[in-house]
Amino acid sequence: MSKFEIGTVTKGKVTGIQPYGAFVALDEETQGLVHISEVKHGFVKDINEHLSVGDEVNVKVLSVDEATGKIGLSIRATEPAPEKTEAAPKKQAAKKRQATVQHTESTQGFNTLKEKLEEWIEQSKREDLIKK
Repeated sequence: MSKFEIGTVTKGKVTGIQPYGAFVALDEETQGLVHISEVKHGFVKDINEHLSVGDEVNVKVLSVDEATGKIGLSIRATEPAPEKTEAAPKKQAAKKRQATVQHTESTQGFNTLKEKLEEWIEQSKREDLIKK
């Protein structure tokens, strides 16, 4: 069984950074992964803007997979959530347009692309259907 229990907060050292997260050594033989979504509150576009190899960080153990030995960590769970600011009023959603379906000769069920291809090719040659 792992000596790192879920919910435990401990110090660790960043040992590697990937686009999806950072590897953090918890002790000499144990390391876990801080997924990019667990680096800080809010959106993280580039993890390198927030962490560097060698950084000492506080991490909370989120998950421990005994079979694989993988440990999921979070830095943001050790930090207080930012104060919610008054959000700007949302813009009115654009009215959704109803799709209009043009009925061709056959409106029965779905046709395969192969069946429809010849019809589409013919339609593409018709002057009255071509939008100017």
